[in-house]
Amino acid sequence: MADLATAAMLGLLLAAGAGFLGGAMNALAGGGTFATLPALIALGLPANVANATSNVALLPGAGASAWSFRKELEPLGGVGVRALAAITFAGGLVGSLLLVVTPSRAFDLIIPWLLLIAFVAIAFGAPASRWLEARVTIGRATLVVVQAMLGVYGGYFGGGVGIMTTATYGLLAGMNPRAMFAPRTLMLAVANFAAAFVFIGFGLVHWVLAVPMLVGSVLGGWLGARLGKRLPHRLVWWWTLAVTGVTTVVFVVRAYG
Repeated sequence: MADLATAAMLGLLLAAGAGFLGGAMNALAGGGTFATLPALIALGLPANVANATSNVALLPGAGASAWSFRKELEPLGGVGVRALAAITFAGGLVGSLLLVVTPSRAFDLIIPWLLLIAFVAIAFGAPASRWLEARVTIGRATLVVVQAMLGVYGGYFGGGVGIMTTATYGLLAGMNPRAMFAPRTLMLAVANFAAAFVFIGFGLVHWVLAVPMLVGSVLGGWLGARLGKRLPHRLVWWWTLAVTGVTTVVFVVRAYG
């Protein structure tokens, strides 16, 4: 009995620690899912339930980070922040509904490819954006369409969506990395918020692990937002790339090994 209690306590501590790390990562550069999703699967949750639980647990942390940047919000590429938030919310609903109808085994096979997309976005998104920005002029309509796609991806999975958003805003709105902190963090929170309605409504959230992870994500999101104003961007980039790469390999072996 004591062993079971100890194991349960360790599981709760792991969930809280993963939530703290995930919340901090989301505030710094995105990619918090790479901390929370593996932890929840390691604790025995099916992949789709783990993803839904991770999404809900990271929501308060994303909200705390977005609140800390609220005074820095301004229109992106001629599109108002409220309009982009509404588009992201609608996309998040669509993406989360797609997850609900995806069988757990199918999601196991899809996850490695989503992680690989995120890894490529982190590794090559910034130089690709600079290359395209020097050669292509893209208008507001394209920004709206791409933001909707980011919302769908964020609602369905969310891993790496922060980095993808950073690359998108650099290309389509001509923003520097520091100026992206506020709108990017807000859009992450909005997509998570939309998905939370669906995941909770369909009973996909494992609350025993979600609650300690949620508490950890709030603390991590608050600390990450403060550190984000001080840490060198390159250091954050290398950390996020390393975590994403390792996570991708682990999930490829898990699904296809």
